[in-house]
Amino acid sequence: MRHLAAALLALLAACAPALAQAPVKIGLSLPLTGPDAAYGQGLRLGAEQAVADLNRSGGRKLALVVADDAGDPKQGAALARKFAAEGVSLVVGPFASSVAALAQPAYEEAGIVLVTPGATWTPLTGRGAWNLFRLAPSDAQQAAFAGSYLADRYGTRRIGLVHDRTTFGRGLADEVARTLKARGRREVLFESLPRGSKDAADLAERLKRAAVEAVYFGGLAPEAALLIKAMREAGLDAPLVGSDGLLDKDFAQAAGPGAEGTVMTMEPEPRRLPEVRGTKAPPPRTPEAEAVAARAYAAVELLAQGIVRARSTQGQKVAAALRQEAPIRTIVGDLAFDAQGDTRYPDLVLRTWRRTPDGRIDYLGPETGP
Repeated sequence: MRHLAAALLALLAACAPALAQAPVKIGLSLPLTGPDAAYGQGLRLGAEQAVADLNRSGGRKLALVVADDAGDPKQGAALARKFAAEGVSLVVGPFASSVAALAQPAYEEAGIVLVTPGATWTPLTGRGAWNLFRLAPSDAQQAAFAGSYLADRYGTRRIGLVHDRTTFGRGLADEVARTLKARGRREVLFESLPRGSKDAADLAERLKRAAVEAVYFGGLAPEAALLIKAMREAGLDAPLVGSDGLLDKDFAQAAGPGAEGTVMTMEPEPRRLPEVRGTKAPPPRTPEAEAVAARAYAAVELLAQGIVRARSTQGQKVAAALRQEAPIRTIVGDLAFDAQGDTRYPDLVLRTWRRTPDGRIDYLGPETGP
């Protein structure tokens, strides 16, 4: 028996260096199927390239564990338990706010750090969970930016606020109202246009009677387009301001000529991934993939540098390292987080839908500021 124990100790001693250098598993929870699959493919592309680039640069090796959450909250929560069982302590994702909201407590209980590249729902970070970090500007950060723009651009002129009665849209409008109030301004009208509405004529008339000179809309492109069309038919020329929820290829066609001049708050054009070594040109990617790939790359960079800072792969220690005041440099810029886990310096710009030389109305015009 003593000989067996000695042999086992010798075997463990021989294996220790290899065990110490075992690759660090980074989970990737993303929608590879379902309506957001195009974004999921971009997230996977960015994360895989980041792991490959970091592994070539030396240091502790990384291994990506990819899992499809299908954009489904229940499936996303199940993945949290699966990752925990596989010894994963660091995860990139989920992408959708609904998935992240349901899965986050399971990740927290399992001691897993979560870096979400796309979830923007404001209450997601409201509790200040130790394990959650958000790379995308939150809806509240976008709305505060829009509120500042309205206060600066329109001064004492009359501003109307409209939302689509969803949590997303109402949250945007409420935050714009708070920002205006903080700047000594108040909206003259606070109205709603429910999601799925087919007629906005009555609302347009109310806005006209209130003599609004600018309208903020909290919601998505279909209802925004409906509202603009109704406003123009009512003879109201007030410009409309919204979030990146208006970012839809069919928006200008649905809104008609009145779409020109509409302003959106959004992130700058997405950063491109580094060129892959040994290739002359990157393979073609969809617009959805281009929009998110660099942020997934940055999420992996963030976790890798968190490991170095913490000198550990243990979730609590890596999270504490990521919350240090000094920013971490990534492909999308320097990242630092507040107590809630939101980025301290959200990168936002204003984009205006303008008429192009060929007669189309497109948002790919020059960026403008408040």
